[in-house]
Amino acid sequence: MDKLDAMRMFVRVVESGSFSQAARDLNVSQPTVSKQLAALEARLGTQLLARSSRAVAVTPAGQEYYEATVSILQDLDFLEERVLEGQSAPSGLVRVTLSPAFGRMFVIPRLADFRSRFPDVAIEMEVSGRHVDLIEQGIDVAIRIGRLSDSALVARRIGDMRMITLASAGYLAQYGTPQTLDELRNHQRIGHVHQGDIIGWGFHVEGRQVTVDGGGAFRTNDAEHVRGAVLAGLGIAHHASWLFTDVLASGEVIRILAQHAPPPFPISAVTVAGRRLPSRVRHFIDFLAAICAEEPELRIGDR
Repeated sequence: MDKLDAMRMFVRVVESGSFSQAARDLNVSQPTVSKQLAALEARLGTQLLARSSRAVAVTPAGQEYYEATVSILQDLDFLEERVLEGQSAPSGLVRVTLSPAFGRMFVIPRLADFRSRFPDVAIEMEVSGRHVDLIEQGIDVAIRIGRLSDSALVARRIGDMRMITLASAGYLAQYGTPQTLDELRNHQRIGHVHQGDIIGWGFHVEGRQVTVDGGGAFRTNDAEHVRGAVLAGLGIAHHASWLFTDVLASGEVIRILAQHAPPPFPISAVTVAGRRLPSRVRHFIDFLAAICAEEPELRIGDR
């Protein structure tokens, strides 16, 4: 039994909660994972995992071994990378999770530049509008919007997202332009749903925060469908400015109620706390930060 391989398999089973998922992540067969972990438990003389037909649970001894093993593997990976860093370019896989619209509009168009600089680094994208568990899914970095409350995560602010209120020129010509939040409440609103909840629209009025119900005749969990609904004249939306840069410039869409715009939300590259980042992940986060710095609607501090 290769001790390090067994330790890595054990960690991946614990984090994914599944032998089959761990096998897929490590590109080995499920019987290989089962055999290695059985040998590991035999060598240690204790049960690390409690298996059932539906789930895998960590025993108290397994939890203690997991925490120590994670630290050992991180130290080893960091040491190897420090030794190799001066001899070779970064290599390996970076797994990132981000929203569909952000990935399509900003990351994919520039990914060839990153690949030309780091040809030995592969990128795997988990495209999702929901917040996935970085540890459970084996994700290296996530792009998150807003302030974080999870102490198990570390965030590097790479940009800002500005929320604006807007509608198509055709909609406003037909139904009028609301000048106040009370008038806004009488209009058709295009709602954005996140993890099953309709997101309220935040505004600043005379130094205080006011929330308007984001529900309406149309709602969706996808940012690009919000954009499509605005362009189709279905109503007024309150969403990220970067999604509408081109149509705002052309006049097809018009911003309203700018005097009540809320402060920007931070865009962060999020990683798991307590883990040393491989150079390939650090370089990819630098790449994401450069993308935001080059885009006026994403740049920190710009208005």
